[in-house]
Amino acid sequence: MYTPTSFVESRLPVLHEAIRSIAFGTLVTAGEGGIEASHLPFVLVPDEGPWGTLYAHVARPNNHVSRHGGEVLAIFAGAQAYISPNGYPGKATHHREVPTWNYIAVHAYGRVETYDDPARLRAHLVSLTDQSEHAARQPVPWQVDDAPDDYVAANLRAIVGIRLPIDRIEGKWKLGQNRPIGDRLGAATLLGERPGDDEQAIARAMIDSTKS
Repeated sequence: MYTPTSFVESRLPVLHEAIRSIAFGTLVTAGEGGIEASHLPFVLVPDEGPWGTLYAHVARPNNHVSRHGGEVLAIFAGAQAYISPNGYPGKATHHREVPTWNYIAVHAYGRVETYDDPARLRAHLVSLTDQSEHAARQPVPWQVDDAPDDYVAANLRAIVGIRLPIDRIEGKWKLGQNRPIGDRLGAATLLGERPGDDEQAIARAMIDSTKS
């Protein structure tokens, strides 16, 4: 990932928190069949290995991962938003401004392992469900145990687990850090007037970036 120095985020706790918050990622492989991608919800185990370990699963007929050896890439695309030049103070004077796009992204690399042990798969689904129900703020969170045992067992036979120990990880927080603080705050203020969740998230992140 092309990441100018101004936009580098290398603090592991920050990267891990972004992965947990985004949760839904894209697993990309490259092999004899070309480049392939699967879009999956992930669970991060932060203290398993030096950089953490990612867990996911695919439908059993999806042999995407098993057909590819070597390094894989898990992409977590966070909030993103269009930045209008109208937020920059210079727009009203010299007009030498252009639009851009701000965003947050994490790339995690490693080598995938697959497994189909029912106990491990069930433990993964419990973790994924707990994570997802909490993020969805369900007043009465659904649990795997809410479903009949035979129904859960049948679903476990229909999936394959994925384990991805992270060998390296990189983050890009493109929030206008290469511009004067006045430009960043002006653009963030204008962005904050838009109603979208991503726009609000990027506006907050841009303001927070001026404090560090």
